[in-house]
Amino acid sequence: MSGSSLDSPEPTLPTGGNPKGPRGLQTVVRLDGFRQLWIGQIFSQLADKFYIVLMVYLIAQYWVTSTPQENGALAEIATAIRMDFETRAQRITLLATGVYVANTIPAMVLGSVAGVWVDRWPKRRVMVASNGLRALLVLFTPLFLLPGPHWLGLSWGYWALLVMTFLESVLTQFFAPAEQAAIPLLVPKEHLLAANSLYQATSMGATIVGFALGDPILRGLNSLFQLVGLRGGEFLLLPFCYGMAALCLSTIRLHEQPRFEAVDSVWKEIVAGVQVLRERPSVRAALVHLVLLYSLLAALYVLAISLASAIQGLGPTGFGTLLAMSGLGMAIGAVLVAQVGHGFSRRRLAAAGLGAITWSLVLLGQLRGNLGYTLGLCSLLGLGAALVAIPAQTTIQEDTPESQRGRVFGLQNNLINIALSLPLVLAGALVSSIGLLPVLWVLAGLAFIAAVIERPWERC
Repeated sequence: MSGSSLDSPEPTLPTGGNPKGPRGLQTVVRLDGFRQLWIGQIFSQLADKFYIVLMVYLIAQYWVTSTPQENGALAEIATAIRMDFETRAQRITLLATGVYVANTIPAMVLGSVAGVWVDRWPKRRVMVASNGLRALLVLFTPLFLLPGPHWLGLSWGYWALLVMTFLESVLTQFFAPAEQAAIPLLVPKEHLLAANSLYQATSMGATIVGFALGDPILRGLNSLFQLVGLRGGEFLLLPFCYGMAALCLSTIRLHEQPRFEAVDSVWKEIVAGVQVLRERPSVRAALVHLVLLYSLLAALYVLAISLASAIQGLGPTGFGTLLAMSGLGMAIGAVLVAQVGHGFSRRRLAAAGLGAITWSLVLLGQLRGNLGYTLGLCSLLGLGAALVAIPAQTTIQEDTPESQRGRVFGLQNNLINIALSLPLVLAGALVSSIGLLPVLWVLAGLAFIAAVIERPWERC
């Protein structure tokens, strides 16, 4: 017995019996199933960002004319919602808003329903099918440019684009909870924090790359294909990305619990998912953290315009620079959590993150107008967000029963998308009525109260 024990190699991954094994990003990417899921996520995340860029590109190229008088219906809509309609950029923004709305409605309404079906179906098939169907849908995009009837002064192709965007978002609502529920099936519990950190860093990277490089890549593909006498090269990017995501995910082997024929209605199963939050305080608290965090981040999207306006040389159109710095901070925070986060309690990580967000919001108001300080504070805010989001997501994965994960993650997507939408409206109205500084203080107060509730001074 002893000789056999000495001859067997020590496991390289930390487990309950080998807690001192190596951890971090370099270890979690060696897990075969998770690595395939991660690569699939990269392609899927990039495709989602490229999709928005392509829609705006098509709107600018084909459906917004050079003079506002030629788009009378658009002018009437803009007047109804009190939106300026003088420049071409503003007309593009108005049509792009339609795309955003079509993309957001399923995210706010269907998440819980999709989560129920994710629990009923094999998760690998859900992930492969959702990406494969999205790849097929976007193949129809060139057809929308064909001449046809007009409704409300706009080509039928624009309305078809909105329908396609709605269907793409519906499929995404199935992919997201299936993907989150698959992570704890592929990753040992001791590695979940690192795995979620890698996902967070990848999501931030895809956002920066997708939005920053999407337009140059689309134009480059168009020019490349024109060199060989072909048109429409830009339409191949999305099918390629979604198709590669489906291909990578199809190679994953998931060991799931046996499924039984569902006897309850979808509504009863949604209620069962809510019951998990009542019975498991850790899951409920983590979900509250995520909803609060995404509400603060959504408000920051609006406040960034006012913050950038106060900086000489940046101006309101430079708000994207501030958001990019917060994304960079989140990526840095994700790497830190992956490498050293397992040495701290989740409660103290969340309290530290909320504290960093509190100080960032307070100081952003006091030091507004200074470019260097503002960029640094946006990075600190993003780092704090990572310290809150990653432990919270890991806790939900760990403490939710496998049979209920799809429902809980579907509910999570519902709540997060609502949390992302409402502050976009409220923050702008509050800034207009009471000013930027009071709004920052209110947000800082909410983050501070949440940090105190964690009671980080107590022993865990």
